[in-house]
Amino acid sequence: MKQPKADWMPATLAAQAMGSVDATTRAIIPPIHPATTFQRDSDNQYRSGWSYTRYDNPTYQAAEELMTRLEGGADSMIFSSGMAAAVCTFTGLKPGDHVIVPQLMYWALRNWLTGPALDWGLEVTLVDMTDLAAVDAALQPNKTKLVWIETPANPLWRITDIAAVAKLAHEAGARVAVDSTCATPVLSRPIEHGADLVMHSATKYLNGHSDVLAGSLTTARCDGFWEKLKNLRPQIGGVPGPFEAWLLQRGMRTLFLRVRQASQSAAQIAAHFAEHPAIAEVLYPGLPDHPDHAIARRQMQGGFGGMLSLRLAGSSAEGGMKAAVDCAARVKLWKRATSLGGVESLIEHRASIEGPQSPVPRDLLRLSVGIEDPDDLIADLEAALV
Repeated sequence: MKQPKADWMPATLAAQAMGSVDATTRAIIPPIHPATTFQRDSDNQYRSGWSYTRYDNPTYQAAEELMTRLEGGADSMIFSSGMAAAVCTFTGLKPGDHVIVPQLMYWALRNWLTGPALDWGLEVTLVDMTDLAAVDAALQPNKTKLVWIETPANPLWRITDIAAVAKLAHEAGARVAVDSTCATPVLSRPIEHGADLVMHSATKYLNGHSDVLAGSLTTARCDGFWEKLKNLRPQIGGVPGPFEAWLLQRGMRTLFLRVRQASQSAAQIAAHFAEHPAIAEVLYPGLPDHPDHAIARRQMQGGFGGMLSLRLAGSSAEGGMKAAVDCAARVKLWKRATSLGGVESLIEHRASIEGPQSPVPRDLLRLSVGIEDPDDLIADLEAALV
């Protein structure tokens, strides 16, 4: 792979796939290596650097090197899913270790942390990550090993002050990992704010086309914990297939264009519905009245993301829920589907998906804004709110 210029901007690195030109064919698109196994040298060594795809594959390298540059880290790994990346991080700890995680976070990971992780032996404390006093009170010096942040936090889009939490965590001897899926490195680079690890569900914005399941981890430094995670990945079989890895790096070539467009459109949609009579509340960190707007302005550059939520008005909780479900049923352009970060706009009644234990308000609709014309998206929602 051709080495990219050190002064190339992140958007250029992404669009150029790190300036890749195949050494053999001069192809400007990175190749796919579907092989699961690689030949040894005559003396039984692997001087090529590749042995077996469960450990590593040349196709992974393009996505991993780009992620490292975009996040400003020291190294990256891609995984078979965001959950695989997250669970690998926690299983890198020891039974009895204490971790602090957000009360508001991706529901599948929350379910794992409050179920199998406890059975495995982790001690888990859920806190409001926007409350620094609560985070400080939950920290157990020399026992708390990891503080997990998700920002913006799905689906209420609260913003955690990464730098402030990292300072508290590091003083207590804990690492900080940030799920930055919804911010992406286009809008926020957690390592610059003190994070030790950055996780992405690469299924979402990094790929951006709703056709790849993948995850990623980036580390601020290659220390002993990172080496442990690198050894864990093949042991748990958390690697993607080569074709998925190739699709991921292809998707990242348009990452900056997609995220910027989605952010602009989401801001326009949020502003339009902020005073709508059928809407009780618009949850979007780009709005001046959002409780964490000041932190978002400081921590996110170039936009506030393509995710927002609408809480629908109703005379009761049941009325708000019915209004939300009915609105989702009437849309024509928005697609009723789980996930986020694709080029198409999605709408979802989130509480129904997460079940009766979900902390999500039952009058809430989660919107993932794609790259369609925002006026069309607004008109479709307006018609559905009648």
